[in-house]
Amino acid sequence: MSTPCVRAPVTEGEATRQALAERDLLDGDREIDVVDGEIFVPVVDGDAARAAGYEVVVRDAAEREGTVSPDELLGFEPSYGRLGDVVILDEDDPERARAVADAVVESDVPCETVVNRASKVAGEYRVREWDVLHGDDTETVHREYGHEFALDIAEVYFSPRLATERHRVVEQVQEGEHVVDMFAGVGPFAVPMAARGADVVACDVNPRAIAYLRENAARNGVADRVTALEGDVRETTADYDGWADRVVMNLPHSADEFLDTAVRLAGDDCVLHLYDMAHEDDPFGPSERAVRAAAEPAGYEVEVFARREVRSYAPHELNVCLDVRIRRA
Repeated sequence: MSTPCVRAPVTEGEATRQALAERDLLDGDREIDVVDGEIFVPVVDGDAARAAGYEVVVRDAAEREGTVSPDELLGFEPSYGRLGDVVILDEDDPERARAVADAVVESDVPCETVVNRASKVAGEYRVREWDVLHGDDTETVHREYGHEFALDIAEVYFSPRLATERHRVVEQVQEGEHVVDMFAGVGPFAVPMAARGADVVACDVNPRAIAYLRENAARNGVADRVTALEGDVRETTADYDGWADRVVMNLPHSADEFLDTAVRLAGDDCVLHLYDMAHEDDPFGPSERAVRAAAEPAGYEVEVFARREVRSYAPHELNVCLDVRIRRA
């Protein structure tokens, strides 16, 4: 049957499938196909997939046979996400959470562990508590755009929903660049940037995140280009003043508090990727004013060359990103 399919390199297959699933575009009744290094992922709405930035082609896609989905077992369609072989639920009712977990395990959804969110992200390390409903291991390996990331969801922060945004930024990196990732986590920016030939200094206050970062750099063959620094970036990077061609600032609730450090790290011509939370009435103004207040007194000219609404975070509140070039005047 002719079906709209998103076409992507096979190395980006799992990240593409997850991103489409999160947008409710994945056609789970059709088989995913791989041909000559390309993956074809069936979608329920080709126009919506194109609007989301994907390449869409129409081709024959076979119906899936012999698979059992959670909704068939439950009688309703549950909402869940996947991170590696961990299935993540967000259910307020414990009985409903248990029913969904049992259905996921009984279905053909591949998983080793099923967890339900038990708290909001909190604390200095931005982690949350989980109710483990199946399995006993919250450690997993997540695959994203051809790279592997080991992590424990109970010990580090990681959002698979930002895969497309991370890839957008990573694609801007040129071989030989000097990059500082100020809040690196387990390395989803740092590792692929190093794979593109950059030298990356990656910082995080969470010692478990730094341990996973080092493991992931080695796992992906870029340990020689990633320097992992444990601690507050304001205190660990004194040796890198004026070194950076690019600075990643992915700490949306408070990254603006670190702009003076970003400017200190910047070379004569540097790109900042600043993530922030902002009200929908003025999503970019506060961040732009903060960058100018930090960079212009230090002798930089400021050019905002991209403004991105990354996702909706809360009612009337957006997670946004500014791509900013600062140059010595």
